Amino acid sequence: MASQLGNLFILAAPSGAGKSSLIKALLEKHEDAADFPMEVSVSHTTRKPRPGEEDGVHYHFVSREQFEKLIEQGVFFEWAEVFDNYYGTSRVTIEQTLHRGIDVFLDIDWQGARQVKKLLPDACGVFILPPSTQVLKERLNRRGQDSDDVIASRMREAVSEMSHYDEFDYVLVNDDFSVALSDLEAVVRAQRQRTAKQQMRHLDLIKDLLGDQNADR
Repeated sequence: MASQLGNLFILAAPSGAGKSSLIKALLEKHEDAADFPMEVSVSHTTRKPRPGEEDGVHYHFVSREQFEKLIEQGVFFEWAEVFDNYYGTSRVTIEQTLHRGIDVFLDIDWQGARQVKKLLPDACGVFILPPSTQVLKERLNRRGQDSDDVIASRMREAVSEMSHYDEFDYVLVNDDFSVALSDLEAVVRAQRQRTAKQQMRHLDLIKDLLGDQNADR
């Protein structure tokens, strides 16, 4: 993939760690800031919508057959099967958004993160950890959307998911939500100040500041 003005952020976490809530809060905080454009990628999935979820807003809900056809067509930037359901991210949509200088957040698991890193090594990976196993279980129970068997399955999967934390560039512990949100915002701001991004964003300024020295570069 060619150089992009926007940054791609990969956020992964065990279910219940607060990943989606952190992304939502960050976007809401900066929704009116023209100098801080960002959005979350809307993935495709074969799972059933949860109460309050809308097609095209939270996910693109498709059948298993439709999803597998999209895989064959090479539509996805990354895809994975989690809890017997497919999840995938549109490659074209991501590329177009990054070209427009908008940062994109991918709310995916470690399997998808590996696929993305192969295609775009500069993507910034952030892993969200809960403060404890007990807190994670309490958060899953508070949702009131899953049975005891499903929650037990998610807790087992959480251990597997968290074992991949060291494959990411940053690790945040979501104990105090406001602190975790500030930490995530700091990661985003730091990524935007990387030399390669600043060269693209302020090329004319750099040329003007360096003057004749540009001829030697």
